[in-house]
Amino acid sequence: MITVNLDKLLWERHMKLSELSEKIGISMTNLSLLKTGKGRAIRFTTLNKICRVLDCRPGDILDYTPDPEGKENDEDIYDE
Repeated sequence: MITVNLDKLLWERHMKLSELSEKIGISMTNLSLLKTGKGRAIRFTTLNKICRVLDCRPGDILDYTPDPEGKENDEDIYDE
């Protein structure tokens, strides 16, 4: 499971989501989806902008924890 730590980073940097939105040119709606973990994807360019403004690394924003039941979402797994 991927966890998004954007709230934590914003709090640590005393920054509001609206300020981040203005600085990186991404809509509040899209950032809110990312922040709440409801987004299904993030562009590397967006991740780069967030890291630049928040002075962090991608691993500070995104965290991976194995699924508690040991099952991943089938729609996310691709067979070769």
